[in-house]
Amino acid sequence: MRHITLITIFSLIVLSCANHEKEQAQISEIENLKAERDSLTNILTEHKKMTENQMYRFLTFQDNNAENAMNFYIEIFENSEIIDVKRWQKEAPVEEGKIMQATFSLNGNLFMCSDSPPIHDWDFTPAVSNFIECKSESQQDNLFTKLSENGTITMPLNNYGFSERFGWVIDQYGISWQLNLN
Repeated sequence: MRHITLITIFSLIVLSCANHEKEQAQISEIENLKAERDSLTNILTEHKKMTENQMYRFLTFQDNNAENAMNFYIEIFENSEIIDVKRWQKEAPVEEGKIMQATFSLNGNLFMCSDSPPIHDWDFTPAVSNFIECKSESQQDNLFTKLSENGTITMPLNNYGFSERFGWVIDQYGISWQLNLN
């Protein structure tokens, strides 16, 4: 009987130690998860602070070309990505699936666009344009060629006194771009 009692006590001690080790591992995992959660919360908080007062360029398309234009720009500018897309649903004032609001980044610059349901009395104007400081002639040539395709060249690449190499185009979607060699 004494052996059974000792075996029982020993078994309880072993089980207790095993449970303690398991509890310690769970506590450690919970602490790691809390630290990871806190880290992610800090990242989200910092991101929100950074974008809270961020200025976006907002492009309102009246010809349902928001998606085409956005994809065109993403393709020709380095370090660019589509961030978010919200689409018009059935029974919307525009064709289902068109862009209600999209956010995208062109080389770190934030843009938004939409396919506008109402047709306005205004459209894009060259008076408001995107000014790009190009790092090299090849970058400037590339952007100028792609942006002017099916668009309008308002100022060919040239020396205009204020810049040794400058060009201005209105692309096929009506957006105005000034390209300066840095």
